[in-house]
Amino acid sequence: MVISNSRYVSHLTRDTLALVLAGGKGTRLCELTQHQAKPAVQFGGKFRIIDFPLSNCVNSGIRKIGVLTQYKAYSLLRHLASGWGHLNRELGEYVELLPASQQYSNSWYAGTADALYQNIGFIRENSPKYIVVLSGDHIYKMDYGDMLAQHAQSGADMTISCIEMPIEEAAGKFGVMSVGDNNRINEFQEKPLNPWVMKNKPGSTLASMGNYVFSTDFLIEKLIEDAKNPQSQHDFGHDIIPNAIKNDHVEAFLFRSEKPNVAPYWRDVGTLDSFWSANMDLVNATPDIDLYDKDWPIWTYQKQSPPAKFIFDEKTQSGYAVDSNVSGGCIISGAIVKQSLLFSNVLIENNSLVEKSVILPNVSIGKNVKIHSAVIDENCKIPDNFEIGLDHRLDQARGFRISPGEVVLVTSDMLNELQKAEIYAQSIEHKKMRA
Repeated sequence: MVISNSRYVSHLTRDTLALVLAGGKGTRLCELTQHQAKPAVQFGGKFRIIDFPLSNCVNSGIRKIGVLTQYKAYSLLRHLASGWGHLNRELGEYVELLPASQQYSNSWYAGTADALYQNIGFIRENSPKYIVVLSGDHIYKMDYGDMLAQHAQSGADMTISCIEMPIEEAAGKFGVMSVGDNNRINEFQEKPLNPWVMKNKPGSTLASMGNYVFSTDFLIEKLIEDAKNPQSQHDFGHDIIPNAIKNDHVEAFLFRSEKPNVAPYWRDVGTLDSFWSANMDLVNATPDIDLYDKDWPIWTYQKQSPPAKFIFDEKTQSGYAVDSNVSGGCIISGAIVKQSLLFSNVLIENNSLVEKSVILPNVSIGKNVKIHSAVIDENCKIPDNFEIGLDHRLDQARGFRISPGEVVLVTSDMLNELQKAEIYAQSIEHKKMRA
């Protein structure tokens, strides 16, 4: 019997368990991850970062998914329970939440490998033929079936997804690999300052995307072996991958775009600048990542909101947005929005101007406000006649964070501290006047 390629891949995906590593602190996102894990950070007007790898799984035909959480997981767990509980367990489909339960250890997850080791019972209970391990904090669309097919056909023990990247972007940030004939990985370095240069592509290197395919028995063997090693950091990049390359068959899967001569879209939104930039990608006339693709939808959960509303068309005030993404529940009242991305339930009042900015949900922006190149965190209330991003010395004096790329981050905590300081200064001034 001849099985078509699509039938072959569907057989592979049905016998695969995906484990999404979603416990990252995301410290480089600064105050955006002060109260939540990086995968829970909101992105693109209505999504959260973790929606992208989860949607990739579902769209690829992988419907058995475990999400490993740890750091400040409340908002992430709430989102997953609300938006990802629709899979049918009776058909063997689920998104299972796997917080650090200390079943195999007295400590929390000590590293990415230890996180999987502490869930060996879950892996054995499901008894899949293949395991796909995914990072929960990148923005991209990818069919994991292609990587699974290469893994199965090659007979590899482990397959690592990789992407071509300029050396200056990869240096110190990503694991990189040297690949020989037939996609076999010869060497791997975890976040080197001087990455290897690709053959015939000067200036580029092969960087790991943090996505791996394992044959299940091989993964369990490696996790147990690593857990017994007191010298190990219990991390894939530092321990599991170098050991496997030395002793076993490890292959590279090169992530490519479906369009010829176009670089594939994959973003690590781990810094304020990269987070702002990736959101700004979406306001372009033709974004590099298509969120309108009906064949590869990005699933999420969002509260039902009324349509966005733009009011006033007068000489003194006009409410409109251009080159921007505006989500449901927003009201642009006599204000102007340019090259910006607005999440749900944002109010912008008369004569205000928002340019090149990311405004997260439930933000209220008063009258005569000017905002430029900023990220305004959820639940902020920007007072009338306020300016952000126009004078960085003033921004800094107010306690706002300014990124290396000169993006200004404003949170509700920062605004509350500023208000307390102003009230205190006013009380001191009042006492002086009375004296």
